[in-house]
Amino acid sequence: MHDINFIRNYPEEFDKSLQLRFLDPVSNKIISLDKSKREILTSSQELRFKRKTISSQFAKSDDVEKSKLQEEVRLIKEKIDNLENELLKIDNEIHLILSSLPNLPDQDVPQGKDEDDNLLIKTVGENPAFDFKPLAHYELGENLKMMDFDQAAKVSGARFVYLKNDFAKLERAIANLMLDTHTNKFGYTEVNPPNLVKDSAAYGTGQLPKFSDDLFKTNSDHWLIPTAEVPLTNLHLETTANEKDLPARYTAWTPCYRLEAGSAGRDTRGMIRQHQFSKVELVSLVKPENSNEELERMLNCATSILDSLKLSYRIMLLSSGDMGFSANKTYDIEVWVPSESKYREISSCSNCGDFQARRMNAKYKCNDGNIFLHTLNGSGLAVGRTLIAIVENYQNKDGSIDIPDVLVPYMGGKKIISLK
Repeated sequence: MHDINFIRNYPEEFDKSLQLRFLDPVSNKIISLDKSKREILTSSQELRFKRKTISSQFAKSDDVEKSKLQEEVRLIKEKIDNLENELLKIDNEIHLILSSLPNLPDQDVPQGKDEDDNLLIKTVGENPAFDFKPLAHYELGENLKMMDFDQAAKVSGARFVYLKNDFAKLERAIANLMLDTHTNKFGYTEVNPPNLVKDSAAYGTGQLPKFSDDLFKTNSDHWLIPTAEVPLTNLHLETTANEKDLPARYTAWTPCYRLEAGSAGRDTRGMIRQHQFSKVELVSLVKPENSNEELERMLNCATSILDSLKLSYRIMLLSSGDMGFSANKTYDIEVWVPSESKYREISSCSNCGDFQARRMNAKYKCNDGNIFLHTLNGSGLAVGRTLIAIVENYQNKDGSIDIPDVLVPYMGGKKIISLK
């Protein structure tokens, strides 16, 4: 949500930033509606004062005069009610416009329309060199009888999978490595959050109203979370934190649910894009002056997992047209996928500034009063895609999978996954 005071004071700057998102200017419309709102409020206050003045004359009026005064009060009340209805319409229209507008890009964000305009920050690690043609994760998994897409399709439909045996254990091992790293090394507080949230929570982090078509909804008016960012960030919904308790950092391993409404025909094979997947999420709530530094810190927390797994990756700074709705600056981490000979996204780390906090009314108390927090979120990492990267990068010619050294303790000492 945007600060309407900023739009009033800097309309040209606001519209210019929206144009970086390839959106039409809207400040004139918002300011016009806001002006009408303030005029109505002034008229309503004047009428209320007039009604109060007339009502004070009742005691010293005769019956005839009192009857006239009552009629005048009735007409004033009718006018006030009409103004209140008009005010409600204007408020709703302003809210609808503001809630549909994305966050404004940070000045460091490269201008561009899509992923082709993203900026490469750095590449880390060397891609593995195979003396055979590497198989895709789904081929390896099916050959090992540890991935079952066919039965999942019978049970749940497309974009689902059964993980079995050592692949199921590997997914759990990956998640535990991530959670242990983020809690023990980086000081995040582990949380086991609800997987179902109300409208207010989904609205607070920017999923509603714009992206309802990409969410699963229950018949009890709950939404299945698309990421743990939603319940974790909403730990501060309608709250005022103490300054001494900041920064607040949370992590959670949860299933995530997405309809993938706009991905028809994309990544239809394998685990790259599914309706249900698991992810370890990182969320930070900090003071405004610390959010840029916190984004770099969060990025380091996420990449440390790939470093420990010895997987090759690159970091991209997303362009203004490729960023998510709530972000003002986003880094994508992309891991090397041998079967495709390209990098694929495994994490996004975003600074949302006070955009989400305004929607959630999440503040902190300091000497200057109550101030909106800055919120950040990132994958630390997507567990399923990390499994894909390990399976493909650590595959052997005979179809077996070496287990990265850092995961061997989590796998009960097992060092290789094979049919034997």
